[in-house]
Amino acid sequence: MIDLAGKTAVVFGLANKRSIAWGIAQKLHEAGASLAICYQNERMKAEAQGLIDELGGATGFQCDVSNDQEIESVFAALKERYGKLDILVHAVAYAPAEDLRGAFINTSREGFRIAHEVSVYSLIAVSRAAAPLMSEGGSIMTLTYYAAEKVVPNYNVMALAKASLESAVRYLASDLGPQNIRVNAISAGPIKTLAARGIGSMGDMLKAAADRAPLHRNVGQLEVGGAALFLASPLSSAVTGEVLYVDCGYNIMGF
Repeated sequence: MIDLAGKTAVVFGLANKRSIAWGIAQKLHEAGASLAICYQNERMKAEAQGLIDELGGATGFQCDVSNDQEIESVFAALKERYGKLDILVHAVAYAPAEDLRGAFINTSREGFRIAHEVSVYSLIAVSRAAAPLMSEGGSIMTLTYYAAEKVVPNYNVMALAKASLESAVRYLASDLGPQNIRVNAISAGPIKTLAARGIGSMGDMLKAAADRAPLHRNVGQLEVGGAALFLASPLSSAVTGEVLYVDCGYNIMGF
C-alpha cells in the first residue's frame, strides 16, 4: 500500500464528480496526503466545495490558471498554510467549443491562442510557482490524450495543445530534474468529463476505444487516479519526462 502521510498535494482542475481530478484527489486522499484543491472561479465553487468536504482535511482554493496574479496569490497561500509542496496535479484543459467541431483547417486564431494558453502555458506557470516550495523534491503531473499523436476527429486544436503539453513535460522534466522534481503526463482514454462534453462525437470515441482496446472497455477515473498515485509516490522515483498510458491498451493497437 502506498503511504503519502506527511505529503502535501495541490490539485488543479476540479470541476465536478466526473472530473479526472476528482478521481486523482480521492486516491491521493486515501493514501494519506494533505490536499489543497483548486477550482477555477466563484461559479464552480459550490459544486467543488461539496466534493472537497468529502475529503477530510482538504482545503479549497480559487485559482484561474490563465491569470498570473491568481497563481501568485494561491501559491503564497499554499506556502503560508503548508510550508512546502510534494505533489502537483495539473488537470486543466480548455478550447472554445466552436474550434472542437467541424474541419480542423477552420481553427480560429483566437481559439488556437486560448487552447494553448489555458491547456499548456498554465502547466509551465504553476510548475514555476510550485518549484520553490518543493524543497524536498516532488512530483508534477498533467493529463494528455492520444490525439497528441494520431488524428482523432473533432479533437482539432486541442490535439495540438496536447502535443505541445507533452513537449512541455519533457522540457520541464529537464529543467527541474536537478531539484529532484519529476514531471510526467498521464494519457488517459476517453472519459465523460465536463471538458469532454465540448468535443463532438464523444460517444463514438468511447465506443471505438472499448471496441479496439485489448481490455475491451473504457478506463475509469479512479483507474487514472491509481496511476497518478503511482507517479506521486516513491515507487516512480526514477520516472520523469514520460507519458504514461492509462487507456486499457488502446494506444498499442493498429487495427
